Amino acid sequence: MGANPEIIRTEGLERRYPMGRTAIHALRGIDLVVRRNEYVAIMGPSGGGKSTLMNLLGCLDSPDAGSYWLNGKPVSEMSDQQLARTRNREIGFVFQTFALLPRLSALANVEMPLAYGGVRRGERRQRARQALENVGLGDRALHRPAELSGGQRQRVAIARALVTAPALLLADEPTGNLDSTTGAEILALFDALHAAGNTIVLVTHEREIARRAGRTIGLRDGLVVQDTLNPGGADAAA
Repeated sequence: MGANPEIIRTEGLERRYPMGRTAIHALRGIDLVVRRNEYVAIMGPSGGGKSTLMNLLGCLDSPDAGSYWLNGKPVSEMSDQQLARTRNREIGFVFQTFALLPRLSALANVEMPLAYGGVRRGERRQRARQALENVGLGDRALHRPAELSGGQRQRVAIARALVTAPALLLADEPTGNLDSTTGAEILALFDALHAAGNTIVLVTHEREIARRAGRTIGLRDGLVVQDTLNPGGADAAA
């Protein structure tokens, strides 16, 4: 694993939110390295900084201090336009709420990042169909979200996240809105995606889910309090 190139490097990341005359320190100096094809789980109590860190790693927010490199590029120095391009091409997002557009078919939902990226219609349709095939939903391409189960909707969201072949897949509580059986199917899909070479960072509050990853990062009060390899986890044999 050590020979793999870095996908994520942060040094001294801090994020503060004003609260009246004081400030809430959501992150207090995060140093983190994630390498290509790692499967990392981020855990911690509510308010510990998990979502704040995920927003920074996903280029959805900017730190108040510290530096962040994604695939060797200094995110902290990027313009808004460069950040938007990086979000579109380098990062795939999977949210707890699926975040699908209800009036569009599964295929059209998966095509959206490619449309934003300027990919021509024929190519993006072909790539979106392949992405749906890769998550086992090739026969549901023309169904709208309301015609799909919760697990199928999350699979569509995963296909959308992967359709640009991003360097990094970020998943925020991806099984939070699913029953245990469907959640297990989605986690098995993440295992398969990691085995296929994807780099995954997953936020969860469930230790059992975190153990499936190769490594667990524990956050508390905006600090890293744990960084351990998981015996039997996804990267154990690496």
